[in-house]
Amino acid sequence: MGVHRSTIMRQDRMDFEKANAENRINKGKERVRRDARMIAKLQAGSLPYTPVVMSWLSRKLHKKSSDVTLDDVKTLLA
Repeated sequence: MGVHRSTIMRQDRMDFEKANAENRINKGKERVRRDARMIAKLQAGSLPYTPVVMSWLSRKLHKKSSDVTLDDVKTLLA
């Protein structure tokens, strides 16, 4: 007879939790690098920014990208 399904599911869940813990560390580091890249692009350019930068700005400011103003960008950089 084989292994009971609940045992396999428990092992899979433990593997998922281990992978999530490792990914959490890597994703945190990537967020820091992305923030640094986006701030550098904000300082180098002016509105309208590229779609990638506008998407990042809208997530940081909790606004639609069409509602982002230059004053919002200045307060974020300050």
